[in-house]
Amino acid sequence: MVSISTNISSGKNGAKGGMNYKGALALLTSLFFMWGFLTCMNDILIPHLKGLFDLSITQAMLVQFTFFGAYFLMSLPAGWIIGKIGYKMGIVTGLTIAGIGAAMFFPAANFLSYGFFLFALFVLASGIVVLQVAANPYVAELGTPETASSRLNLTQGFNSLGTTVAPIFGAWLILDNTATDNVGKAEAVQMPYVGLALALIVIAVIFAFVKLPRIQDAEEEKAEGSAWKFRHLVLGAIGIFTYVGAEVAIGSALVMYFGDEGLHLFGEAEAATYVSVFWGGAMVGRFIGSAVMQKISAAKVLAFNSVMVVALILISMMTSGYVALWSIVLVGLFNSIMFPTIFTLAIDGLGKHTSQGSGILCLAIVGGAVVPMIMGMLADSFGLANSFVVAILCYAYILYYALKGHKH
Repeated sequence: MVSISTNISSGKNGAKGGMNYKGALALLTSLFFMWGFLTCMNDILIPHLKGLFDLSITQAMLVQFTFFGAYFLMSLPAGWIIGKIGYKMGIVTGLTIAGIGAAMFFPAANFLSYGFFLFALFVLASGIVVLQVAANPYVAELGTPETASSRLNLTQGFNSLGTTVAPIFGAWLILDNTATDNVGKAEAVQMPYVGLALALIVIAVIFAFVKLPRIQDAEEEKAEGSAWKFRHLVLGAIGIFTYVGAEVAIGSALVMYFGDEGLHLFGEAEAATYVSVFWGGAMVGRFIGSAVMQKISAAKVLAFNSVMVVALILISMMTSGYVALWSIVLVGLFNSIMFPTIFTLAIDGLGKHTSQGSGILCLAIVGGAVVPMIMGMLADSFGLANSFVVAILCYAYILYYALKGHKH
């Protein structure tokens, strides 16, 4: 058995256990990469399944509705499960469930059923929910509270590496498929997702045999009362809802926006390259943000990025061609630090309520189900570019949270 560390408590002994924390963080980055990769594969599935099953934009957005709907249904149970079995076994359980969901894409393609695909996505997402509820607060606790945002941004940078690679991978194996019949198009998703299922199970086995540091305050002590009493946590949950909803809605729309539904610039496979650039910007931004927030407060950085995103979306809505393309792609760069920053601001000062607070914040990720559906309905009625106004409203709320809402 590989031993990364012995007992530690609540991240308060960071100076003593720095090397041990680094070992644990290095291993945990694989989780952030994998769920970023799996989540961003949805951006490839949406246009592929839209063509395969002849769907409207609203119907195609059911991919995200189902995937992120799992966060609403499973986040609180996941928090309860982790409270019972601990962070380590929570990670193993999440990886196993996600692996089963990925494997279910094989029979879904055989049955040529959109409903089966959606069910497989729900199972896959349920596993990722368990991973998120366990890993995000775990990383936040592995060190001093002052650098929690910086640390989570660093690991989220590897999450963005997964989201950057996924569109290229998906375009190559799925969108570039030359099959002309529906059976062939459906089968294009089988091998990629079977491969992902095997990778998830292998990682689960590795975590099962690795001894991770223990966070005693979070795992062993019982909290009295409820985390819902913390105003900055509740407002932070709304911030997570709006951020994830806006990011997912934009990312899901890019292939269609650059193609026949908007700017008429590319086919699907080439458009996917720019989706990769969008998520690559988020990766670069998170590494930059991790360094910047060592010197500048997380709230100030969040406020600045919110203003920049609103400006870029407005430019894309009011222009055309490559100006519209690059302005919306650059949104990814400024999106970068938002999730981990909102998350750490929201759980700051929760103490023994941190585990429950994490579950509440992951519950709010259901914004990724709701906002894309709203944007899809507007896009079907008023055009894809005009539907981006929904994202602008979301980022306006995040600006409020950065300026005022995060304060205890």
